[in-house]
Amino acid sequence: MNVVISQPMYFPWVGLLEQVRLADKFVFYSDVQFARGFFNRVQVKTDPDTSWMTVPVKNVRSRQRIDEVEIDHKKNWKQEHLAILKRSLGKAPFFSDVEGLCDSVWSEPCTTLDQLSSLSIVALSRYFGLTETTEFLDSRDIGVDGAGSQRLLDICNALKASCYITGHGAANYLQHELFEEKAVEVKYMDYKCAPYTQFFGTFTPYVTSLDLIAHQGKAGLHYLQSGVVDWRSHCLTRGK
Repeated sequence: MNVVISQPMYFPWVGLLEQVRLADKFVFYSDVQFARGFFNRVQVKTDPDTSWMTVPVKNVRSRQRIDEVEIDHKKNWKQEHLAILKRSLGKAPFFSDVEGLCDSVWSEPCTTLDQLSSLSIVALSRYFGLTETTEFLDSRDIGVDGAGSQRLLDICNALKASCYITGHGAANYLQHELFEEKAVEVKYMDYKCAPYTQFFGTFTPYVTSLDLIAHQGKAGLHYLQSGVVDWRSHCLTRGK
């Protein structure tokens, strides 16, 4: 069984949906430290430069967890985000799907960033039918304490995972041998960039998945083509 463990991100790029597609169980890693400007914003392709959709948050304390970060609803951020999306994608063939998807997420009474971000990922996944094959869980509900590689392994063991799939950034810190000792394979997503028609110049995958939906609709699922590679091959390629 394949497990992915990832911090919830707001309407993330397609690479996150690739990980959802590869997972049997996808764990929202909500009870870890918040990093401002990473989890609460996402790029949108606009002319002439990329814009950011940023969810405003209330005063963030040092070392505050993602699930403790509150959304600042005093700011008119939903309308601002819709305006950015209309400027970017308003003429795309499936923009009405984007509007409906956003409305379904924004209409929920979310008070914390992790609630909003998790809902956005589930909504994107449901749109592409990924929720039929992937179960979503939250790290807070698994009952595993600790930190670092050991906690990730303990979560995998609690879920009876045979394989832990992660993104390339984990190569900088993950203790791969620790997983092997417990017979849990570690594999990295082998991201395959499948270009599709976008507005405003050269294709980039590093924008919100709403971009894929606006241009391709349900057929966007066919652009999720990434596989996995074992950790040794991945680290060898990266020179680790």
